[in-house]
Amino acid sequence: MFQKVLIANRGEIALRVLRACKELGIATVAVHSTADESAMHVRLADESVCIGPPPSRDSYLNIHQIVAACEITGADAVHPGYGFLSENAKFADILDAHGITFIGPRAEHIRVMGDKIEAKRTAKRLGIPVVPGSEGGVTNDADAARIAGDIGFPVIIKASAGGGGRGMKVARTKEDLPIALATARAEAGAAFGDDAVYIEKYLEKPRHIEVQVVGDGAGNAVHLGERDCSLQRRHQKVWEEANSPALNAEQRERIGGIVAKAVGDLGYSGAGTVEFLYEDGEFYFIEMNTRLQVEHPVTEAITGIDLVHEQLRVASGAGLSVRQQDISFSGHAIECRINAEDPRTFVPSPGTITHYHTPGGLGIRVDSGVYAGYRIPPYYDSLIGKLIVHGRNRVECMMRLRRALDEFVVDGIRSTLPLFRDLVENPDIANGDYDIHWLEKHLAAKPV
Repeated sequence: MFQKVLIANRGEIALRVLRACKELGIATVAVHSTADESAMHVRLADESVCIGPPPSRDSYLNIHQIVAACEITGADAVHPGYGFLSENAKFADILDAHGITFIGPRAEHIRVMGDKIEAKRTAKRLGIPVVPGSEGGVTNDADAARIAGDIGFPVIIKASAGGGGRGMKVARTKEDLPIALATARAEAGAAFGDDAVYIEKYLEKPRHIEVQVVGDGAGNAVHLGERDCSLQRRHQKVWEEANSPALNAEQRERIGGIVAKAVGDLGYSGAGTVEFLYEDGEFYFIEMNTRLQVEHPVTEAITGIDLVHEQLRVASGAGLSVRQQDISFSGHAIECRINAEDPRTFVPSPGTITHYHTPGGLGIRVDSGVYAGYRIPPYYDSLIGKLIVHGRNRVECMMRLRRALDEFVVDGIRSTLPLFRDLVENPDIANGDYDIHWLEKHLAAKPV
């Protein structure tokens, strides 16, 4: 096992990784910008290093500063968390060149899955079901019209290097296609420095289902069930559940088995998530995230398996702690992402938290790095924390969530707590009857 791990991130995920390291007896190094010098993970780490001013490009995305921090402190491994450099193959290569272990997959797998076109080709080769669409990038209107005509309208144009909803446009008719293609390419080029796009069949009312996997890099992999992340706003997840209200045990084992085999065949190392659109009983691959997901706690809640422990084990060469037959699913879990945003307009609300009280009791977990008196900086993601609730079944989980939301207090700034208090009372949510478009329609129908 590692002697000292540098955590190349901030906020709740940095604290989450720090706790896992401490449980395993691993010394920790926190890196931080000048804006985060009073952050909780900085206070609790064994050592801390300031790596630059507030802008991410000068601190949390500054590879040279992070490598220097490793050399100064003697860290033998880096955990990237999520976001920032977590899916940066160049970062993984540079760490390797310096004899520092990247706690994540090999750079080659980050590259393959980071290119949406190549990821789709790879998934298809490995036997994972994919959405009908172009085999590669689309560069002109004529090719786009031919491909769209073959698969049928509506279609969606996506950035090959994309994420977060940028570079995505829907064309419902042949007439819509040229402007959708041009707009998607322009957005992709501006956002990612790469204007390559591809075309897929647009599904009207799909759910967003993702399968959690962990591989040992030697051909062995397990799945830990699925999560339903269909409640989204502008392609950003808001509420996640495990297991999905839409799947039964047979479907779960079928898609989980397909994904675990594929990831094992790929020789994948560490935690990863294979994401699908699901409609009318069929799964369609959309992407693979080669890192720990924000919503990983709901999987931990229903399996009892610590995913960060597994990441650390695999990266150190110790292998997986479980076999597929050892994994069972218990109860139901829901995660709400509590953000420092206006609950109606979603405008960020940085500032000082004057009062902060988290809920407690059986089945309640809060992953957060804030406290009363903490100032939410304006430079980064607006996540305050994640409320994770576990119950013996979905009904009990929803009852417990309602109670937990009533207890949660965040004063001094606006937060999205009122949104979740509204959602937990909605009959569609109570029945698990929603898709990826549900939340935006719900918000649009409510008076401002």
